[in-house]
Amino acid sequence: MDLHLRDLRFFEIVAELGHLGRAAEQLGRTQPALTKCIQRLEQAVGGPLFERAGRGIRLTPVGQVLLTRARMLRNASQEALREVRDFNEGISGHVRIGSGPVAADHLLPELCSKALAGGRKITISIVIGPSWELRDRLREGQLDLLIGLTAEGDGELLSYPIIEDVVVVAASQTHPIFQRSRITLAALLQYPWALPNANIPSRQWLDQAFTSRGMSLPTVQVEAGSIPLLPRMVAKTDLLTFVSRHTLRLERSSTLKEVRLAATTLRRHLGVTCRKDGYLSPAAQQMLRILRADGRTLFGGEAPFNDA
Repeated sequence: MDLHLRDLRFFEIVAELGHLGRAAEQLGRTQPALTKCIQRLEQAVGGPLFERAGRGIRLTPVGQVLLTRARMLRNASQEALREVRDFNEGISGHVRIGSGPVAADHLLPELCSKALAGGRKITISIVIGPSWELRDRLREGQLDLLIGLTAEGDGELLSYPIIEDVVVVAASQTHPIFQRSRITLAALLQYPWALPNANIPSRQWLDQAFTSRGMSLPTVQVEAGSIPLLPRMVAKTDLLTFVSRHTLRLERSSTLKEVRLAATTLRRHLGVTCRKDGYLSPAAQQMLRILRADGRTLFGGEAPFNDA
């Protein structure tokens, strides 16, 4: 039995809302029509897709697998249409970019200016967020390019490193840590910290720097989802933090100072990432070429942000 993209789209909405009535209202269809849609899909896959959950419904394990594949099929069909439309209309096309919040301020204006130079017919949409969150959207085909942390070892993605990002411990110039003759990991644990949320990769790396040596975690007095907020907050306190060395040098050079310690120095790469087998419109290809050729200059010669 053939699967129809419309049935799969209706199935996605039902799965996302967990309620046939609300899905019918959103789609402008009747509940019996959606029920028949689900029944057709269940007949095709040979098993139930939903089960009762209170007043709503939830996906069965079979339904969860189908939802993942349905999204992949829908994205593939949309990419096929985009490719044919770009060819037919002879335009540069549309590009969807994911970027960290600070990179959006520092890098994207210059990148977009270069991409639009000469009156190119390019349209651009930008999604702001941490690299580790946007990577899933890239993998699902919702983004064309991701500017941020590279994704080495991911079989679905292809990263082009542009520059090294070094993340270090920092504190206000007057912090008592600088009065010590020797700075150690144990010494760092004697002071409170201002750190990004625990699900952010740089925070996880820092935590592991302590726990892997049999030490306790830092005492976090301030936790923030916005990494660019941390330097400003630490500048007026006796808190320690963990930020990009470039950010430390350029944005807070008069108030913050690096706490130099090899064990708490994180080195990683920033660059541009795309899907290995995904379609890139002419616009996306042009932006990828610009980033690979001029990325270091656009990054300011060094990494200007720490988005994760």
